[in-house]
Order: sequence, then structure tokens, then C-alpha cells
Amino acid sequence: MSTEVITLLVILFALLFTSTPIAMALGLTSFIYLYYFTTIPLTQVVERLFNALNSFPLMAIPFFILAANVMTRGGISRRLTEFGNALVGQFRGGMAMTAVLACMFFAAVSGSSPATVIAVGTLMIPAMIRHGYPKKFSTGLIATSGSLGILIPPSIPLIVYGIATEQSIGDLFMAGIIPGVLAGLMLLGMAVWVSRRGNYGEHTGEPMPKGTRRRALRDAILALLLPVIVLGGIYGGFFTPTEAAAMAVAYSLVVALLIYRELTIKDLGKVLLSSAKTSAMIMFIIANGILFTFVLAAERIPDQITTGIANMDLEPWQFLALVNILLLIVGMFMETSSAILILAPILLPIALQMGVDPIHLGIIIVMNLEIGMITPPLGLNLFVASGLSGMSVLQVARAAIPSAAVLLVALILVTYLPILSLALIR
Repeated sequence: MSTEVITLLVILFALLFTSTPIAMALGLTSFIYLYYFTTIPLTQVVERLFNALNSFPLMAIPFFILAANVMTRGGISRRLTEFGNALVGQFRGGMAMTAVLACMFFAAVSGSSPATVIAVGTLMIPAMIRHGYPKKFSTGLIATSGSLGILIPPSIPLIVYGIATEQSIGDLFMAGIIPGVLAGLMLLGMAVWVSRRGNYGEHTGEPMPKGTRRRALRDAILALLLPVIVLGGIYGGFFTPTEAAAMAVAYSLVVALLIYRELTIKDLGKVLLSSAKTSAMIMFIIANGILFTFVLAAERIPDQITTGIANMDLEPWQFLALVNILLLIVGMFMETSSAILILAPILLPIALQMGVDPIHLGIIIVMNLEIGMITPPLGLNLFVASGLSGMSVLQVARAAIPSAAVLLVALILVTYLPILSLALIR
């Protein structure tokens, strides 16, 4: 590895360890490297930043963010929680199961882990504590279950991976369904086992009246139809992923404003402002991440790494184990979209050489970074759950260890059983 490349990496990590925002760290590193170590004109910086965002598929991200915010403010999280309670609330551990189911349902609406933790945790953490669940268990379970938001489609990180690697976003969405449901079911099993072992929660043992169940389903069905419309429209050939995202916004506005009527015209200003802020943050990260990827490609760093790993003569299973270890470490320190933009172009050529399907690789990357959402020091879900519960971030991290271990087992299964990712698209 050349001195210039080592300098590039040193500058990046020095900025990251001085708490420089990840987007600024990527942009400054790229600018400094281009200025001092290459003859590439600096006009390329502006061109690359503009072209990075001049992408039709990328427009899906702000649309999905807006749809999620509209549905969150429109009472969707409460209705999904009530629906989950109608399904399993009468069993021992029913409230814990309801929390996991609500996170799964809301993940299929929002595509965002922090949004899922906020929407479901605001309701479920106090409710679980009132019903006899320990605060640590309740908070850790919500923090972990909320991370399903970046795997179950529609998923913003899967869109970012698709753009970074030029893979079909529709295929990535379909590939995330079985792994997401598998991880959710495993979390459900863990919640029941822990609840019964610790004798947590109250339960009646009596099923909920049929009328109440029907009412809960009726209230939630419009929300549950959103991912069906998105995925069905994409695979039915009715619209592209970006058009599907726009359709999700239109659908969510109709449901929240005209049917649920918990969102008013006056609220839309706050919703639009919040969505714009989140979208701007993510887009700025993506633009600088793509600029950094251009610098890596210009220095042939992916080719050097590919050659180095190929010379190690690894078996495919050994390569995948190495990828998991690398990504689990990266997920502890780096924001999800940034990690994908930096690592996906490096890992993809090696994976193709090893015979690993690029869609399967995308699911592995996102599942690893999903676990990164609940691992310190920079696990975003830990900070969100900490704010909701009043516990320290370290306490939430400790509380999330059992459920994080469950996600790790799910990751191993998905890594070495490609059929779980590819069954719906191959």
C-alpha cells in the first residue's frame, strides 16, 4: 500500500476520532487528498458532489422519509401496536411479543430504525413497565427490535446499497423480507422465553373478544397495506422504486389526513420540515460518500484489496466470516449509509470473484449494520432508546445484549444459507 493511500486513511480516521461529522470527514479527506496528492482538477469535487445527488433512484429516500413521518404523526404506531396486542396480548409475554410485532409492522412502513424505536418505544416502554416488565428488558428489546427498520422493506440502507453497487432496489427489497421476518420471529421467541422464565408481565389467559380483534385489524389494515402496495407495485411493473416511494407519500397523506384524521393541515409544516432536515443530512452523507468512493477508485484501492484477499486463497465461507467481523466492527463506529458507501464498492468485486451473489452480499451488509445500531459507542438506537427511557446509553447497551445475540445468530443463518435472501427473487 502506497504512502498516499496510507495518508488518505490516516486523515479519514483522524477526523473521525476527533468527532468530525461523518459527511464532513469524508468530504474533507477527499478534498485534501485530491489537492495534495493528485493532478485531478478540483472542479471534479463540485461535479462529483452534484452528480452524486443527480440520481433518479436516490429520490426514493426523501419520499420514504416523508411517508414515514406522515404515518408516524398520523397515529399509525398506536394502531399497529393495538393490532399486535390483539394477536398475542393474552399470552404470557404477550406485551413483549406485541412490542416486537409492532416494530416489525412499523419497520415495514417507515424503513428507518430510529423512527421505529421512537414510534413504538414511546408507547410500549411505559406500557411494558406498567404491566410488570423490568425497565432494562423493555428498553433493550425495543432498541433491538427497532433495528429491523433497516432490513424489512422499504429500507433506506438497501436503497443506498443498490445505488452504490448498481443493483436492483426492487430485488433488494424482496431479498430483505425473509431475513427480516426470520430475525423478528427469533426476537419473538426470545421475548417469550425471557418473559416466562422471569415471570414478567400480566396475562389473562383469555383471548381478546372477536369484536375487539376485528376492530384492531380494521384500524391497522390501511397501514399494513403500504408495504404491499410498494412491493406489489414494483414487482407488478406498475412503477419504479422511486415512483413507489412517491406513491407511499400520497397514500400516507390520504390515510393520515382523510381517514385516520390524526394529522391536520397545520401539522404538515412540521412534518415537511422534519423530513427535509433528515433527508438533507442523509443526502449530504451520500454525496460525500460517493466522492470518497471516487477517490478510492482513482487510486485503485478496491483492486489492491481484491488482489490481496485473492492471494490469501480464502474459501467463500472464510471470506464471509471475515466480512462479518469487519462489518460488525465498522458498525460500532460508523453511520449506516456511510459504511455502505465506503465498503460496498470494495467488497463487491471480491464477493463476485468468490461466487457470492451481490444481492445476498447486500443483505449481509445491512444485517451487520443493523446490529451496529445497538452496539456502542455510536449505536444510534441506543441513544434514541436512552432518551425514551431515561437510562444511560451504557445501560441500554447492556440490556440489549441478549436480543443482539439473537440477531447475531440470525446473521449467521442468513450468511451461510443464501436461499433465505434469494428465495423470492431467483
